[in-house]
Amino acid sequence: MKPIKLFTLPVIVLLFASCSGNDNDYDANGSFEATEIIVSSQGNGQILSLNVVEGQIVQAGEVVGQLDTTQLYLQKMSLISNAQGVRAQRPNIGTQTAAIEKQIQTLQRERTRTQNLVAANAANKKQLDDINAQIEVLQKQLSAQTSTLQKSSDNISAQSSALQIQVAQLEDLLEKCTIKSPISGVVLNKYAERGELAGTGSPLFKVADIENMYLRAYVTNDQLSGIKLNNQVTVRVDAGDGEMRSYSGTVSWISDKSEFTPKTIQTKNERANLVYATKIAVKNDGFLKIGMYGEVKF
Repeated sequence: MKPIKLFTLPVIVLLFASCSGNDNDYDANGSFEATEIIVSSQGNGQILSLNVVEGQIVQAGEVVGQLDTTQLYLQKMSLISNAQGVRAQRPNIGTQTAAIEKQIQTLQRERTRTQNLVAANAANKKQLDDINAQIEVLQKQLSAQTSTLQKSSDNISAQSSALQIQVAQLEDLLEKCTIKSPISGVVLNKYAERGELAGTGSPLFKVADIENMYLRAYVTNDQLSGIKLNNQVTVRVDAGDGEMRSYSGTVSWISDKSEFTPKTIQTKNERANLVYATKIAVKNDGFLKIGMYGEVKF
């Protein structure tokens, strides 16, 4: 019996030492996070549809719902009609000044004929002066009328432009009544349902970008000096059955302030009270989940 005891004892010690070494073969650990966005309503109205469920994968720009736009549409049509009516009032400057211009042209021909008669001593100079005076009066009338009509036209154009801007604003509001996902990701929570009234800013659902995950790990002051932004590191997660799954990660953020060690986090030096938070960017292959624990080797 004694030889058996002498043989098995070193083996047990060796296995225990080996397991202990594997368990501590990391520099820091933490949990995975993702960029989360709460999608809120950008308009006011009844929710006609909201086709998302928790756990659903959505794509950036994908239409997932619609708010009631009846009132906005009617306001838009009313403004378009008003704009058409305003534009119809724009004066036709050429048409309204044509009569004066015709009178001026007639007097100019008369002046030429009178100038020839005066040169031939067949008419007196007063007749020519009278014609020049009439032409001068008509030219001033033409200038004044043209100026008045142009100001009226400019004012109508400004009114029309203001109405067009209001139409564009309504079109923007109509567009925002279409509910879209701002990013590609998975729906984490749904806060509203079809038939409910939504106001501007009302939360509708939460979506997270799970393709690009972040491991929030904490390091001690001693470790901090050896870590730099964009450093390539190895991240490992428990794959089950005692196996570990490895990922390539990049240090994307290092906190500039220390904090007390979170109770759920164990650092390499457990005696340290103050630690620094870091974020390790990891490309997700579909296995990583929000809240999953991971280890990092710097």
